[in-house]
Amino acid sequence: MSAAATAQAPFMGWQAWARPGITAAAAVIILATLWLSAPTFFRPNNLLNILVQASTLAVLASGMAVVMIGGGIDLSIPFSAALSAVLGAMYMRATGDAMGGLLIMLFSGLAIGVCNGVAVGYLRMIPFVVTLAMMTITNGAAVWLTNSISIADIPPAFVDPFTGRYLGLLPLPVLISVAVVAVASVFMSRTVYGLWLYAVGTNVKASEVARVPFPRVVMASYMAAGLAAGIGAVMLTGRLASASSNLASASMVLDVISACVIGGISIQGGVGQIWKAALGAVFITLLNNALNAAEVSLYVNQMIRGGVIIAFVALDRVAPKA
Repeated sequence: MSAAATAQAPFMGWQAWARPGITAAAAVIILATLWLSAPTFFRPNNLLNILVQASTLAVLASGMAVVMIGGGIDLSIPFSAALSAVLGAMYMRATGDAMGGLLIMLFSGLAIGVCNGVAVGYLRMIPFVVTLAMMTITNGAAVWLTNSISIADIPPAFVDPFTGRYLGLLPLPVLISVAVVAVASVFMSRTVYGLWLYAVGTNVKASEVARVPFPRVVMASYMAAGLAAGIGAVMLTGRLASASSNLASASMVLDVISACVIGGISIQGGVGQIWKAALGAVFITLLNNALNAAEVSLYVNQMIRGGVIIAFVALDRVAPKA
């Protein structure tokens, strides 16, 4: 082993444990503070509600993680979910067809992902610009369709499954999120497209030399993100029994990205695991609830969450790719 490699090895070993160690320490501090200041926070129903809140974020973060591993980013995911929810809810209100509404939400999110994938994969447009524009389009469309009014009158056949408990304890959103994370993890680790996506995120030119079909691979990543947005739309609509343009916000975009970065998904691409992004979603939800329990103002809350993501991005930048 060369001297350079020997010198680098301790640093890389430290880096491998730094991120999960810092995240675990932060979670312990948050939980200890809550135990002292708000012991009612640990009631089983409240903890279950936190899991339900984290479930939608985990699904959206899974879609974002797939794109980020490929070296891209999708700022439109929460807004795609909101528009998909609005379209499905409008259809269900007019027809009462729960299954049709569900399919509309899924295919709407998938269609938006296809548009992003064509622009980034085939036209080689900048992901940040494309998805920022798509974020604006989808948000504007949702507001225009609803006039900023919530759509209620969702059929009971759609809402009722989200009010029950399954396997003796867990609500449907939690089970959906576990299934999505599991499928996405298998897609990334056990399929050729997943392995190609890691290669593209690590080095685009080298992957093209190795004959990785860049346009198709990038298209698949944005389609996965769009499908995650559609699933998120179903979960939000079912849990809230309504849909509106207010389902998405800039703060939600920050939460999705934060979940990925805290979970170890590299901003630079090529590194990360889906299930860790889901754990990042649980951490972000826990942090939000802790700040609310401490009666921290909305603006200070946003400042803290912004600081958290900057800290983890800085850790990502100084650490070499293993």
